[in-house]
Parts: sequence; C-alpha cells; structure tokens
Amino acid sequence: MKLQVINSPFSEEQVKLLNELLPKLTVEQKIWLNGYLSAPQSAEKVIVEESSQTVAPITKEVTILYGSQTGNSQGLAEKYASILKDKDVEVSIASLASFKPNNLKKIKNLLLVVSTHGEGEPPDQAMQFYDFLHSKRAPNLEHLHYSVLALGDSSYEFFCKTGQDFDEQFEKLRATRIAPRTDCDLDYDEPAAQWFAAVQQELLRSTETVISSQQGQVDTKRTKSAYSRKNPFYAEVLENLNLNGRGSNKETYHVELAIEGADFHFEPGDSIGIQPENDESLVDALLTALQLNAESKVTVFEESLTLKEALQKKLEITVLSKPLLRKMAAYTTHEDFVALLEDDIAWKDYVKGRDLLDIAGDFAPFSWEAQQFVALLRKIPARLYSIASSQKANSDEVHLTIGKVSFEKNGRERLGVCSGSFTERIQVGDTVPIYVHKNQNFRLPEQEDTPIIMIGAGTGIAPYRAFLEEREELGIEGKAWLFFGDQHFVTDFLYQTDWQRWLVSGTLTKMNVAFSRDTDKKVYVQHKIEENAEVFYEWLEQGAVIYVCGDDKSMATDVDQTLHRIIEQQGQKTAEEAKAFVKELKQQKRYQRDVY
Repeated sequence: MKLQVINSPFSEEQVKLLNELLPKLTVEQKIWLNGYLSAPQSAEKVIVEESSQTVAPITKEVTILYGSQTGNSQGLAEKYASILKDKDVEVSIASLASFKPNNLKKIKNLLLVVSTHGEGEPPDQAMQFYDFLHSKRAPNLEHLHYSVLALGDSSYEFFCKTGQDFDEQFEKLRATRIAPRTDCDLDYDEPAAQWFAAVQQELLRSTETVISSQQGQVDTKRTKSAYSRKNPFYAEVLENLNLNGRGSNKETYHVELAIEGADFHFEPGDSIGIQPENDESLVDALLTALQLNAESKVTVFEESLTLKEALQKKLEITVLSKPLLRKMAAYTTHEDFVALLEDDIAWKDYVKGRDLLDIAGDFAPFSWEAQQFVALLRKIPARLYSIASSQKANSDEVHLTIGKVSFEKNGRERLGVCSGSFTERIQVGDTVPIYVHKNQNFRLPEQEDTPIIMIGAGTGIAPYRAFLEEREELGIEGKAWLFFGDQHFVTDFLYQTDWQRWLVSGTLTKMNVAFSRDTDKKVYVQHKIEENAEVFYEWLEQGAVIYVCGDDKSMATDVDQTLHRIIEQQGQKTAEEAKAFVKELKQQKRYQRDVY
C-alpha cells in the first residue's frame, strides 16, 4: 500500500514520511494505531484490514431535519440521529424552523421527518422552509440525496400531505431519493423503523465492516428497559374529580395518576398518552348489527384474539375515514354506499360524528369474514393529554385535565373513547396504561426571567397549571400573564383557587378571564387580548413568549388573527410586516402552540 498526494489529505512531506513508516508496521501495530487515532475523532474512523486490505476513511455525513407539531417527528429524528452517530456517521440534526434553507446547497445527504397538521398543512416550525422550497428562490438540488418520512392521521382527508409535498418538490428540484418516502399513520413505530432500515442500508452500504463489528455494542446500549408507547406503564387512578359545578353544560375531570416506579421524566409542556379501550356495549351492538360471532378467532398485530377482544381492546371503531370507506366498498354492492363515496361533499357530511355501527345500520349486509373485517381497521390511537402538574412538585404523581366528549347523533348518544372511559367506567383504584409524550415545541423559556403569556380555553388551561407549579417550585419571579376562557364563571372556572393563590404569591402576575355565556354578547379570550392590546404589545417588546393551547379550528385561529392585528396596529406595521413578525416569533420559539 502506497499513499499518493493526489488521493490523500496529507502534504507531500507527510506522505513521504507515512510511506516510509507504513511498510515497517506489523498488523498488530496497524490495529493499535487505528484504535488510537479513531478514539478522539469518531467521525474519521479508519478501517485497517489484514494482509492485502486497504485503509478506507469513512466520510458519510447526514443532515436530519424535522418538522413537528406535537413532538413525534422530533423524537424520531433524535432517535435516528443517535443510531447513526453510534455507527460513526457524522450527523447534524435541526428543526426546520432553525435550519437556513440556503444551506441545502452545502449538504449531500438529507433525511426529513415531518408531520402534517390540520387539513394538510405543514406544522408551524416547517412553514418557512416549506414556503422557500416551493418558491422561485429554491435552488437546483441535483447534488442532494434525500428521503422523507411523513407522519399523519389517516382519518383526515389530506393524510401525510406535507411529507408528500416535500418529497415531490425535492424531486422537482432534481434531488435523488436515498429510499422511497414512507407515510405513517398514528401507529407509526413499525413503518418508521422499516423506512429507517432502508435508509441505513443505502447510506451505510460502504461501511458494512464497521457496522457488523459494533453491532453488539450498539444493541447493548439500546436494551435498557423503559416504559413507552409500545410498553406502557399501568398507573393507578388516585383521583377522578369533576371540576365543573352543578348545572354546568360540561364535565371536566381532574385526574391524578400514581407513577411511582415508572421512572418517568417529563417537563411542563409534555403530555401523557393513554391507550384506551372501546366501550363494551358499543362493541356488542356492532357485532350484532354485522351478524358476526364475538368468539371467532382473529389475528390482530400478530396476536390471536377473539373478535370481541380485538374490537374492544385493539381496533378503532369510532372514526370513519375515506381510506376506510374505500376498503369497505369491496365487500358491498349497496348502491347508496357506492354513491356516497363518489360524492366528495356527501361522504364528508356523512362521517361527521358517525362510527362503524352507523355504517352497519345504514349499509349492511357486508360479505366479509371476521378476519377480513378486522384487517380493514387500524389500531386504536392513543389519546394525548397535556400534563397539568410539575414533576418537581409532585414526583410520584401526574395530573391531567380531561374534558368529557359527549354528543347525540341519529338518536344515539356518542362518547369519546378515552374521556368516556374516565367519566363513565374508570374508578379510583383502577389502572390505566400510560406513557410520556415529549413535546419540545411547548416549553418554558430557558431564561427564567423571560415574561410569559399563556392563552387557553377549557381543558387548554392544563399545561399552564404545570407551568406555574414548576415556576413556584423553582422560585422563579419572572412575569406571567394568563388568559382563560370557558362558558360560565360560577360553574366553569377550572382550577380557580390555584390561580388565585398564585396571583397572591406573585407566581402569576396578571389574569384575564372570558366567560362566553355569562353575557348577552359572547366574549372569548381573543376579545380580552384585544382589550389589553397596548400592554400585550409592550410585553412582546420586552421579549415575552406567547403560548396557545386549545382547539385549533376556532380558538387558536381566532387568537392568531388577533395577534397579527395587534402587532399591525400597536407596532404600526403593514399586514405583510406583521406576518413576517409573527414568523420570526415562531422561529425564535416565542410563539408556541399546542393545538388539536
């Protein structure tokens, strides 16, 4: 083996010295030198092979970008970055909000993990990058190799649209796929793992020797037992208390769960995922309507169960989507069902508030066997609830705020799968399967004295209870302003005594409330914000961070419009300047939203 200046990073003098030394080294000396040199610089691992094998530097570099609304994309991106780093790949990882789009011209390998928010929209932190990539300023990317992992919810019409848009646009800009895009539903673990395996195979094709030699070490690191979405902790219910007063139109429950022994670590802004079960009476009614035997054996997610067990504990039966209806169409010749699918407006109107029992009643019979039927259904998605307590203040407990979902449709009362369980069936002393869902996009500021403005309605108040409990525990004296809205002051002022106590102690500086049904004119949180526009803008100028938690389609949208208007008026800006200002707030993590 002889080095030459043209194919090495060494100077002519260094090459001469190396060529004098290398032939004199034994195999053992070469191996020792390889380990010595690679220890402090893992990104430049040198493979030394015996006899006629050559020295080959690994130069793989990968950039992983994520666009996340609730933290799933970020969690996967960080997991994959860690695995690649363990395999001596040089990895850069960043949020789409902080990544400068022009840097696309400087990278060769890109992995993009991105969710779809709402009706096919990019998450907040991905907006700027999305707009750039679809603009005339987007560069030619023929040097770029990329792959997209798209997260979404198939109950929405525009399932994984953001990931699909990115994938198609990269292709239009002449980039080359490392591996095909994968679209993941709410139960994303397995398809995401398959996508990453395909990506690894391509990226690490030339580094096979290193991977195989380190596999045992990597596996050992990752066998640490932990409770997770796939392995939930069964938490005992310590408290399940209705917060609403007598006569309220709502039922909102304060739930306390015991987590001693779970080894959970969470921060204010994180959520608890609960894996619910379907109501047994609904399952029985569905089986009767479909004329299926409850005791029939079926295989679901590689597990053998009775049909009733599968429908009650494993499969979603309360949400209808276009993909599901299309699959069901193969098992019926019902003309009205076929016509429903062909009419975009009609099927959307039909599925609102309806479930599989409605389908069975309106369009039976279907020609499927039990196994064919369950193969059409997806896993029951976990329900996420914002944590309403500080772990620093309550180390062995976690508190949640759960609003009962209840409505009537076609003469039948419908209950939320998870909220219905807590309000109708789960008692103190029962256990529920839970896990921690991290959300890095809804965090208290690192600078403790930074002012915070918290905006929420109904159960959207939950994370702010955690925020203030945490600040109280740490003795933080920064300014905090809370806007809270609900229906009635007397019956719906959730956690009223907590807010009053924190106002007295100074943990909470200001509070404005909006009770929409107490006056002839409905007053919401955005109206209270507008009433305080001048002071609100002053807090913004002082560096305040804005938090919004609640319903995306109404409250959060109205608050966003109000924020733009206040910035435009109080800051004397044009509409475009106000829009740019809000984008900057998001990029700086000074405008954070946990909306659903």
